[in-house]
Amino acid sequence: MLMKNRLPLFFTLAAAGLLGACHPSVPVPKPVGYYKVDLPEAHAYQLFDSAGFPFSFMYPVYAHITQDTQLVRAEHAPYWINVAVPQLDATIYLSYKRISDKEPLAKLMEESYKLSFAHDIKADYIKSPQFTTKNGLVGVFYDVGGNAASAYQFFITDTVRNFVRGALYFDVSPNADSLRPGTEFLKQDIEYLIQTLRFK
Repeated sequence: MLMKNRLPLFFTLAAAGLLGACHPSVPVPKPVGYYKVDLPEAHAYQLFDSAGFPFSFMYPVYAHITQDTQLVRAEHAPYWINVAVPQLDATIYLSYKRISDKEPLAKLMEESYKLSFAHDIKADYIKSPQFTTKNGLVGVFYDVGGNAASAYQFFITDTVRNFVRGALYFDVSPNADSLRPGTEFLKQDIEYLIQTLRFK
């Protein structure tokens, strides 16, 4: 008798549960998230001073250097190198040119300016402070804000004979927010590379 009284209650509750499940809940948007970036534990450096190269500098121990193979026909191609940081899918591209009558300093500086400001379409801003290193070299450091393809670019020169241009790129679609930990970490490495660069 007791069991018979409970059956209608059970079926009523079961039907109410099924009816409630048929009504979809109001969707709630999830906040934007990004993959966690595993940065190197600390900044540490090693010397690049290869025989025959007209320059030397310090670069991160978590990076490796490769020669740029896409420009083998360029006059100074043997001195065009890439500082790759695999952990961050990032590369600092370095190109070297000898200042000459054919390529005077003013022309090289203008080319560097144009290449950096080509990112102006996507950039929120471009800051371009000049600098002088402890080794007496001068240059301009381009800080490109927003979703531009390259966050940092620079050139460094002795103004007489040697000129190096650098640019940081990530091997992913540019997104300033998701790349910020990596760009901020590598900014210190780029600044150290600049400060330690010497021409031979």
